[in-house]
Amino acid sequence: MLYQLHEWQRRLLTPISTWAQATSELFSNPYSPLSYTVYSRRLAASYDLLYRLGKHYEKPQFNVTSTTVDGTELAVREEVVSQKPFCRLLHFERDLSGLSAHRRADPRVLVVAPLSGHHSTLLRDTVRTLLHAHDVYITDWTDARMVSLSLGPFHLDDYVEYVIEFLQLIGPGEHVISVCQPTVPVLAAVSLMASRGDPALPKTMTMMGGPIDSRRNPTQVNALAKRKSLDWFRNTVIFKVPSNYPGYLRQVYPGFLQHAGFVAMNPDRHVTSHWEYYLDLIKGDQDDVDSHRRFYDEYNAVLDLPAEYYLDTIRVVFQEHSLPEGTWYVRGERVAPEDIRNVALFTIEGELDDISGSGQTQAAHELCRGVPEANRRHMTAIGVGHYGIFSGRRWREMISPQISQFIREHDSGGERSLKLARSAS
Repeated sequence: MLYQLHEWQRRLLTPISTWAQATSELFSNPYSPLSYTVYSRRLAASYDLLYRLGKHYEKPQFNVTSTTVDGTELAVREEVVSQKPFCRLLHFERDLSGLSAHRRADPRVLVVAPLSGHHSTLLRDTVRTLLHAHDVYITDWTDARMVSLSLGPFHLDDYVEYVIEFLQLIGPGEHVISVCQPTVPVLAAVSLMASRGDPALPKTMTMMGGPIDSRRNPTQVNALAKRKSLDWFRNTVIFKVPSNYPGYLRQVYPGFLQHAGFVAMNPDRHVTSHWEYYLDLIKGDQDDVDSHRRFYDEYNAVLDLPAEYYLDTIRVVFQEHSLPEGTWYVRGERVAPEDIRNVALFTIEGELDDISGSGQTQAAHELCRGVPEANRRHMTAIGVGHYGIFSGRRWREMISPQISQFIREHDSGGERSLKLARSAS
């Protein structure tokens, strides 16, 4: 019933939000006489804030249409490589025709985006930065409320198998980067591929800010998952999709509840941010206004998670700690990170990460004890929080160059010319 109440509230707020937007325009548009009144800027700012607080945020687009490689600007085309019920595999195909045919081919990289509330476009800055030196693919997860119930459930095991299938499709010789939540299923996927002797095994795996072992320096997120029983989560946060969506009757963890949880973690920060936005509107500081809008257009756009996957994650990752305990089985096959020997490992953590505590990602090194020491690296990004690991200035200037260097050190496909890479595509 809560989901239905949320939908009714959204429908109620939509006309109010639309009215607030129009009224804000009346007090800010230079062609409107009201924009020249004494309090016009304050009124326009107030109505704009009301509009943004009440509007519905749709899934953003990546809007990555160009990149620069070796000083040459190249067009980028977004291509759907594989379409699964709960995920699309996207390829950001660069037009390489303007480059030398004998140039070394860039490494192929699969970026596994989180399925944890926000859309994969949250990693837009990650993609844009990597495109300068890599051939980039990314998982684009589907909002569960848009997936028909007839297409079946989606479990954590299915997530692992999706990753394996995508790596096989891109590989062999590819590299994988996992950001936050997917570090666990990605490590499971690579472990299973190593145990099977899969020729599509990636050359490197880079794991950023993820809960490989959430027992280390537990955060508020970890503590809640540990404190409450699985039945509590099932009975408290799982709801059926209303009839106005294709996924009618599918059980999900709704995006609006996740968003409420995100905001509740740092309420003062969000209040301050919106107050500063209001002041910037009054001052006419358009750069800061645009920056606020870009961030919250992304932050406020959330998706529903399949209930099976969400509950599996709570149990396997945060309650039973099945991966570090060595007790995780996917489709009856044990996940054995110790079988990984020919995949280089790079773990990255943010010093100020309040989602995945210090040491949680680094724990992958103890599990992957078959990886030679020379093929391991760990980095703690000083002064960086959770989102700063994969977006923003520090990501672009401090973290991304380290990842690119690590990948190229272990890229066996470097001898391929651009001509060969083109002919294979």
